[in-house]
Amino acid sequence: MSDGTAPGWTPAIERGQGPLYLAIADRIDADIAAGRLAAGARLPPQRVLADLLGIDFTTVSRAYAEAARRGLVRSRVGQGTFVRPPLATATPGGVDLSMNLPPRFEDAALERRLAQSAGLLEESGGLDLLLRYQEPGGALADREAGVQWLAGRVPGLVAERVVVCPGAQGALAATLGLLAAPGETILAEALTYPGFRSLAAQLRLRVAGVAMDAEGIVPDALDAACQAVSPKALYCTPVLQNPTTATMSLARRQQIVAIARRHGAPIIEDDAYGLLPRAAPPALAALAPELVYYIGGLAKVLSPALRIAYLAAPDARQAQRVAAGIRATAAMASPLTAALATRWIGDGTALTVLGAIRAETAARRALAAQYLPEFAARSQPDSFHLWLALPPAWTRADLAGRLRTMGIGVVVSDAFAVTSAPEAVRIGLGAARTRRELAIGLQAIADLLSQPPALSSTVV
Repeated sequence: MSDGTAPGWTPAIERGQGPLYLAIADRIDADIAAGRLAAGARLPPQRVLADLLGIDFTTVSRAYAEAARRGLVRSRVGQGTFVRPPLATATPGGVDLSMNLPPRFEDAALERRLAQSAGLLEESGGLDLLLRYQEPGGALADREAGVQWLAGRVPGLVAERVVVCPGAQGALAATLGLLAAPGETILAEALTYPGFRSLAAQLRLRVAGVAMDAEGIVPDALDAACQAVSPKALYCTPVLQNPTTATMSLARRQQIVAIARRHGAPIIEDDAYGLLPRAAPPALAALAPELVYYIGGLAKVLSPALRIAYLAAPDARQAQRVAAGIRATAAMASPLTAALATRWIGDGTALTVLGAIRAETAARRALAAQYLPEFAARSQPDSFHLWLALPPAWTRADLAGRLRTMGIGVVVSDAFAVTSAPEAVRIGLGAARTRRELAIGLQAIADLLSQPPALSSTVV
């Protein structure tokens, strides 16, 4: 048929063998397996099939919903219900949309370039690199590489202010240990990075959440919180905030800096995603270098495996104090991975990888816009994670539970909530190993959200 509807398809149903809607769903399953329904074919409209079978519309609606729950079909609002490729095409273990990491790009030449770099490290230090401890704050060459990498985010930075840290978590641990003692309070966005929450609990710090809007922290709420609790610091992610993707405008950044300065509250700026946008507002550290401890990790913009982050302290003295914290907890960042990062930054490999991550992120966001247009439109265009505020009928537990039965993982809002958790989930577009896997996961989410939770339930 010219409209794509499965030609002449009417399910052969044996009545009286159980619920009719299940019999229809079973027939869809069988006809797909037998090749009578091809992937991409459109099923008859629900009212048309109801008339053909002489049954009520609700029964067909439940049948299509059951077929969608099994991963057999997908529904598009205003277009119809289509046969989808089976979920079995996903890799073993299901589709992971829970981890928030840069998407894997497909570039064989760049992959070879990355692999060859490891074999060239002898030129970066030889046996001294392998057999000796390095400075806890990083060798001078590595700190200078940090200055080069952060030049667009923290202009005017000098090596004496840079500390090479064992990942952003190591940088955060050393900074929190410097600024706050057990029992003291750190402010953070009301929805914040789970790693920060875990670390604060480990250090026995109190965390107070600050209300957010579409740009992140609300200035008036920050001012009120500073007056109420006299915080030791403010922790925030101003670019592509995790989990909401909120990005502060320049005007908002200026307000936040002015409030923190007035209350004497240092800012810990986690700029994990700051290099993903080609044009992001200036870092808080560029607006108030004397106030901000800036963390520029490589995990989200280059490689999670490097476990290297550059911390830009307000001055050389504070940098030395942070380095002392690293010495006390981790001794030093890995000299091997620091040297590899330095090589990649120096020879341009790092920028090439960043470009590849940006391109793959754009491709995966296009998939998100195809399957989840309403939700994708609410997030920032350079982000490889989405924040889904759920429709009123759905709860985060319902959605996560249904997805779990399909082998699909997402993260519910509870992991991020400092105070109350909204009905929302985070989706990582980079976690799926291929775009095909991602499409399967996104389609499953779209199918579930297109119907009320009761229709997708298998509880009897």
